[in-house]
Amino acid sequence: MYRLMIADDEALEREGLEWIVQRMMPGTFQVIHAENGRTAIERAEEHRPHIVMMDVNMPGIQGLAAIREIKERLPDTKFVLVTAYDYFAYAKEALSLGVKEYIVKPAKREQLVGTLEQLVRELDQEKRKRADELELRHQVSQLLPLVENELALMFMVDHMVDAGPEQLSEWLGFPLDQGCAIVVAFPEHFYTPDKKKMYDNIRSFAKTHGSACIVSSVIDRHMAIFLRKPPGAREDDWKEDVKRYGEKLCALAERQAGFAVSVGIGSTRNGADGLRKSYFEAVFASTYFEIGGKVCHFDELKQGADGIVPEPEKPSLTGGGDQRSYVISALQRIREEREEQTLTVLDRAKSYIRERFTEEVSLEEVADFVHLNPHYFSKIFKQQVGETFIDFVTGLRIDKAKALIASEQLSLKEVCYEVGYKDPNYFSRVFKKVTGVTPTEYRSQIK
Repeated sequence: MYRLMIADDEALEREGLEWIVQRMMPGTFQVIHAENGRTAIERAEEHRPHIVMMDVNMPGIQGLAAIREIKERLPDTKFVLVTAYDYFAYAKEALSLGVKEYIVKPAKREQLVGTLEQLVRELDQEKRKRADELELRHQVSQLLPLVENELALMFMVDHMVDAGPEQLSEWLGFPLDQGCAIVVAFPEHFYTPDKKKMYDNIRSFAKTHGSACIVSSVIDRHMAIFLRKPPGAREDDWKEDVKRYGEKLCALAERQAGFAVSVGIGSTRNGADGLRKSYFEAVFASTYFEIGGKVCHFDELKQGADGIVPEPEKPSLTGGGDQRSYVISALQRIREEREEQTLTVLDRAKSYIRERFTEEVSLEEVADFVHLNPHYFSKIFKQQVGETFIDFVTGLRIDKAKALIASEQLSLKEVCYEVGYKDPNYFSRVFKKVTGVTPTEYRSQIK
């Protein structure tokens, strides 16, 4: 039910308009009365009407002045100007204030009802649009952490998706100008029921302290935070800020989970490649101290060793035995898990197709079933299965058609419909393309 305010200094006029509205549009409006401009402003603030029918000529604050003030406070409210012929010039001025319609006294029932019905349709449409926008915002809020994790993985490994790091960083509002990586390394006994809670606490801290950041998922027993250096910040001040940031992370883990973490900080660098180098520096620094609860900046290691500490490069997944072995094994595990997830998704997709290939099953429908983007699903389906989605479905249909033809229980036309085709001629062409013979020739061959 929408709220309609009728503002007119004549009580009979207000009551007459309400009678028409309630009789012709029952259950549509809650009607509010206002006898002058000042009252209209006050009751608009109190009731927040969706539609205001405003008389131009009222004692005190005139109708247009009241509309102007209500419009400032309730910009989404729709206004209908009620005027006499003498005030038509005012009606023109009202259009500049966003007044939707004007009605000339005495109001005709058909015009009044038609105007309100049109405004109700607009309100319904706007309500649906707002609901769609809220749903979209909700979906985006759920997708953003996934996009953020993809971008973090791009910095951490050569993880390839259709979008590059520049595009993802633009979506996330995380410029790749200057920044550094922080690695939080957990102890070996980190696999506890509180693992997700610990991750959520660190992510929440990262998002509410300091500059803009990107947070990775927990990989084996470490996670990465990529901090953007605020524009104009002095390098020395920035290093101190990041060091304190790391110390707070150590204190947070100790306070929330009762165990010590090690925090490594990489150098300040530019771009995606720079952040990847900073990440491996942070990995190296996180393994420097043998005990947890310490923060180590890679730049300090270089200074303390007179510059002889080599810059860590991207580790080989075949390497082993060095201080970063837990990271190397974690990255290998990520790849293996992603491959397993892909195969599991494709198994589910193929099972879904096998159950429904005789129906009008589409790639978009199957992609939605396994919660993947259709373009991405099409790409991995061909890569892993070895043929396109259409070819796979066609193969299932033709195999079933051959079995039905061999049974000789159905006519060829019935076989066509049974395997999911609606046009016998098209079915015959597809059958010949796959088998080299028409359905009729195939039947004659197996007799």
